[in-house]
Formats: sequence, C-alpha cells, structure tokens
Amino acid sequence: MLGGEAVLREVITDFIGRVTGDVMIGFHFRGVDRSRLIELEFEFARRHLGGQGIYTGRPLHKAHGPHRILGGQFNRRLRILDQTLQDHGVPEEVRRAWLEHNEALREQITQDGKAECND
Repeated sequence: MLGGEAVLREVITDFIGRVTGDVMIGFHFRGVDRSRLIELEFEFARRHLGGQGIYTGRPLHKAHGPHRILGGQFNRRLRILDQTLQDHGVPEEVRRAWLEHNEALREQITQDGKAECND
C-alpha cells in the first residue's frame, strides 16, 4: 500500500487540504472537523487499498445524503484526487484503481448523476 500508512496519511492530508480549500467545493466543508475528515478518509482509503483496519464512519449515502452534492462537484473532487495522487507519485495502476473505486460510489454521494465539471 503506497509505502505504508504514513505515506497514505500524507497523501490524504494533502488531498483534504486541497478539497477543503477549493473554490468550487470547499464550501461543503465549512464547519467540518478537518482532523476527523482526514481520519475518516484515511480509514476509507486504507480499506479499499487492501490495508488493515476498519472504517468508523457512517455509510456514505447517510453521510452525504443531507447535502446537495452535484455531479460536477463530485467530478471536481475526483480531479483534485487525481492531481494529488499524481503529485505524490502514486503508481498509475493504484491511481487508476483508486479513482475507479471513487467513481463507483457516485450514486451514494451525488443527487444528479454524472454532470460535467467545467473548471
């Protein structure tokens, strides 16, 4: 797994910093405990990348359901994730699998399907 949990945590911390500071989607994270968000994203990524440990967050549809997350905003998050993974030198096959896994979760997170992200 990417060189261990410390490396994964570094990638996730950078990713969350980029997402929460993003002009298009950062507003979704106002008032969110950033350290808890990092921990949950870390647990989630660790599990789908084959690491040990449990995900302690709520099911995705329950966590994201109350929020109006649009398809374009979901796409923006994927672009930020992709750029973060590239910047950290994550191998292509891992990056592709990570992005495909996130894409497969779209219906649990968005309310309008696969809209375009025009940034």
